[in-house]
Amino acid sequence: MNRVSTACFAAALVAASFVPATAATARRDTALEAQLLAHIKVLASDEFDGREPGTEGEAKTLRYLGKEWFDIGLVSGTNDPGHPWFAPVTLVAREPAGSAAVFARKGKRLYVPRGTVLMLTSGKRTLVENAPLLFVGGADKAASLPRSELAGRVAVMLDGGIKDSARQDALLKAGAAAVLTVLDGERTLEEVAARRKRSGYALASDMLGGDLEGFIAADTFDRLAGAAGTTLAALRSVAADPAFVPRIMDITATLEATTRETTIRTHNLIGKLEGRRPEAGAVLYLAHWDHFGECAEPPAEHLICNGAIDNASGAAALTEVARRLSRVPQMDRDVYFIATTAEELGLLGAEAFAENPPLPLNQVIAAFNIDSVAIAPAGTPLAIVGRGLTPLDPQIAAVAKAQKRKLVPGDEASAYLRRQDGWALLQHDVPAVMVTSAYGNLALLERFFDTDYHRPSDVVKPGIELGGAAEDVAFLVALGRWFADSRRMPAKTPPPAR
Repeated sequence: MNRVSTACFAAALVAASFVPATAATARRDTALEAQLLAHIKVLASDEFDGREPGTEGEAKTLRYLGKEWFDIGLVSGTNDPGHPWFAPVTLVAREPAGSAAVFARKGKRLYVPRGTVLMLTSGKRTLVENAPLLFVGGADKAASLPRSELAGRVAVMLDGGIKDSARQDALLKAGAAAVLTVLDGERTLEEVAARRKRSGYALASDMLGGDLEGFIAADTFDRLAGAAGTTLAALRSVAADPAFVPRIMDITATLEATTRETTIRTHNLIGKLEGRRPEAGAVLYLAHWDHFGECAEPPAEHLICNGAIDNASGAAALTEVARRLSRVPQMDRDVYFIATTAEELGLLGAEAFAENPPLPLNQVIAAFNIDSVAIAPAGTPLAIVGRGLTPLDPQIAAVAKAQKRKLVPGDEASAYLRRQDGWALLQHDVPAVMVTSAYGNLALLERFFDTDYHRPSDVVKPGIELGGAAEDVAFLVALGRWFADSRRMPAKTPPPAR
């Protein structure tokens, strides 16, 4: 990023107090809380305009974090002389543009009222021609349908009032050429269109094709079913039978959807503390820097989604972990710090890092994600988001014991596993977890989700809770020192079978 060049880091090193990582937290570290608050106030200020990727808000964010990291003593971690510090990430935003659906029986075109079918694609243009309709009912058995039964066919499913796309995704993954949902419940085509009119995002490298998903009004589908000798009511009835099996309808469909696309050029920021033995592997810390920019419209008083908790607090914590690790004796392993872009758009910055990493991913001993940490008060137990999915748990427990920190038993916090950057790394077999007090009290977390999360009200408020965040920083520093020690962690072991 030209505007965020190395020259902007020429300021003198700012001294910072250091809290020894091996000391158990006896009382609140108010100095660290003040440092975290100072970062959050900057990153979540209106001046940064919501930290939207590809905007001046991104440039200001990366300049701020980059200068902090440079002053701390980090070096560029991109390992790419052509792109020091800032690893380019190219996104494609696509919004619905065109939709077409033609149905036929025995070669004769069937009448479909205009505006009663909506086709959508995640690609630039997706077309399915003369594919037979396969009625799959409520799609409860979608995961068990053989690919041979779905391949080349349009899976037709009943809506059932479920607004997420998990069932449609399961059918597409299982091999359906397209999925057509019959809106036989309370949802209308207009509601679906309004909900899906926003842009979808993906890495440019992933946009080679797209899935095809459609929605059809109930009365229009009833008309089609009548041409095939049945009715929507009859199909709904047979689908309710426990012995129901999907059935071919005597109808074919030619379906098409197109999108308008916009290219967004954004960046991951990658810094590194060099170890004595980089060949022994590396430890990663990551936190996403991005948010939604201006997300409200007039006459709303406040238009910006500032993202104070989500995730200015995580970027602040990441920076303070780096500061404290930079003050300890040089560790065995390299330690990378990654401020990821486009987490809010689908974990895309983390995915881009995994697809084009600055080191072989099989050399990563452990990765610790930091997200929305300004929630829990001091003294809240730690939760592991991703417990049981990596070989890290016993070592984390050992550090917790040494630090006199309590770990929440069970894996209830892992219900949120797929909503954070660690999930993208797990898909590439990187042992990644979140260890945080923010998920140690799920009632507090869910209160945040129900109130300020992804809203303009996520701003720096009087009394913002940083006690747990400061303790998280201290514990993450202890984890870094433990996992960067090649004597304690001599080699990476394969993850357990999932």
